Amino acid sequence: MDHLQTQGINLPRLGLGTYRMQGDACRAAVESALALGYRHIDTAEMYANEEAIGAAIASSGIARRDLHVTTKVWVENLAPDAIRRALDTSLNKLRLEAVDLYLVHWPSRSMNLPDVFKTLGKLKEEGRTRAIGVANFTLKLLKTTVEEIGAPIACNQIEHHVMLDQSKVKAYLDVRKIPLIAYCPLAQGRAASDETLIRIGKKHNAAAAQVALRWLLDHDNVAAIPKASRRESQQANLDALKIALDDDDRKAIARLPKDKRFVSPGFGPDWD
Repeated sequence: MDHLQTQGINLPRLGLGTYRMQGDACRAAVESALALGYRHIDTAEMYANEEAIGAAIASSGIARRDLHVTTKVWVENLAPDAIRRALDTSLNKLRLEAVDLYLVHWPSRSMNLPDVFKTLGKLKEEGRTRAIGVANFTLKLLKTTVEEIGAPIACNQIEHHVMLDQSKVKAYLDVRKIPLIAYCPLAQGRAASDETLIRIGKKHNAAAAQVALRWLLDHDNVAAIPKASRRESQQANLDALKIALDDDDRKAIARLPKDKRFVSPGFGPDWD
């Protein structure tokens, strides 16, 4: 598994997303992924599955140093005291002394951004998280965070797939060597039925979704966290790493429309 180095952490480029996984099903999915070789697990307080993930990690027998765990603070908790309480709760549920990466899950229109990052910085200094970062930040918010506040963010986790152009955000991140972590990398399952991806997949004896994932991970500075609850899907995502796309494949994918955003809640930011 390839890794990205960012703010002192070693981030596996392929991880397991766990949104909408809960309870015993979530625990079983994480146990399966860890057994297959996944070492990057992504969760959030809003997912209400940290306890199940903590149980899976505890039963895995994997050394803590060999595992990357990300969790996130919810939009309603972006005040200093609330952030601290939220991380304490997450750590208790995960049965961990620290997470590897703690993210602002969504920006809030009412948040005091300097105070948010001052608090996150203190939590990092205290060893409660090894690194801090953001999710769903626009280019404007990134510039404020990086250039005005000077926050040492380790990533921006955003929706990114073959159907959505994120080149402007990625270009900004690339210059600063800040990884882009792609959620919904399979376009919420829609990549599987795209005719262009199906055709490319047949050429490589692969599924269309595997082509979409390989395309993402062919880009420098990108990690991906596809959700996969079934062992077969988890293995298929790992097997996508074996595909070698050629120039014709990349040109065909480049021609796909890239204007489809599938995650845009009413409280979200005004996208650039």
